Amino acid sequence: MTDVTPEILDSAAARLPQMLADIQRLVEVETPSEDKAAVARGAAEVAALTAERLGVTPETVEIDGVTHLRLRFGAGTPKVVLVNHQDTVWPHGTLARKPFTHEDGVLRGPGVFDMLTGVVMSLHAAAMLQEKGHSLDGLSILVTGDEEVGSISSRQLIEDEARSARAAFVLEAAAAGALKIARKGTSNYEVVVHGRAAHAGLEPEKGINAGIALGLLLPEIEALGDPEVGTTVTPTVITAGTTTNTVPDRAQVTVDARATTIAEQERVDQQIRQLTSSMEGAVVEVLGSINRPPMERSAAEGLFAEAQELAATLGLPELKGVEVGGASDGNFTAALGVPTLDGMGAVGDGAHAEHEHALVEHIAPRTALLAGLMARKLD
Repeated sequence: MTDVTPEILDSAAARLPQMLADIQRLVEVETPSEDKAAVARGAAEVAALTAERLGVTPETVEIDGVTHLRLRFGAGTPKVVLVNHQDTVWPHGTLARKPFTHEDGVLRGPGVFDMLTGVVMSLHAAAMLQEKGHSLDGLSILVTGDEEVGSISSRQLIEDEARSARAAFVLEAAAAGALKIARKGTSNYEVVVHGRAAHAGLEPEKGINAGIALGLLLPEIEALGDPEVGTTVTPTVITAGTTTNTVPDRAQVTVDARATTIAEQERVDQQIRQLTSSMEGAVVEVLGSINRPPMERSAAEGLFAEAQELAATLGLPELKGVEVGGASDGNFTAALGVPTLDGMGAVGDGAHAEHEHALVEHIAPRTALLAGLMARKLD
């Protein structure tokens, strides 16, 4: 099936009702990343669905209490890796106020865009090839459980699986329909200032106000960014103090840093660790590190050109490619030198937002495109 014909579009279209039912099935199992038991329940549902659609049950891989799934076809090194996650950012109870709906060609519900539709597309693309007699030997499907919190436990699993692959396809949602051909790398820090507590009314002068010290540091932290090369360093969550009548002896800020090159990531990492306070007696502690390396454009260009050519062959609209600030597990595969194409999943909008949704009209064509690309790389 190296030469994919437009009939693959018909196969995908015929599967669409079942795909929509499968998406609903996964959305209705809430899987907030922080709840490992919930993530395990979600993984069990994905495993059951996989067995139904592909006739095989994926391996359950538990790392540091987090449940991941891996399904390998054939005994050799994977040639193609489909990278998915089934954990979401949505807390328990979201489904009750924002249930799954399918109205006017739009799917809504927690995780429908990021990225449960992509998980279902992975399974059905593989099933389409299987149905047409195309060997799946060399295919690996990963569905991890901690992507939304940095892939701390799954990173090694992803890297080990993809290291020698010909292609990694990441089923994260598309960006306004475009494939993601470059992503910034991410670093996560917590800058903690230690001061000295004192009674705010009786003897405030005996304290060292960690809150004020941190406030003075915030402009310095933000200034570590370099807009000219796309580096951002953003203080986000800030906390200080314990009671209303106590000089704070501790204050902290979470810092989100993003860069397009490893060199920039390393520069920020070095400089943020050199921060000191101008307030006498205040001590600065920096926790955290580089999380995901950048997905540089060179990793995607070859696959993107193939995807554009295949889309034209299938009569699909011209594919666009974009560079984005958000990171994904594709950052890991790209950093290994593995050709990586991201944003292969749902078309819609609202990742991590109240208006999260996926557009039904794109699901079957994008699944056909994925199946065609998989077939080429598995041959």
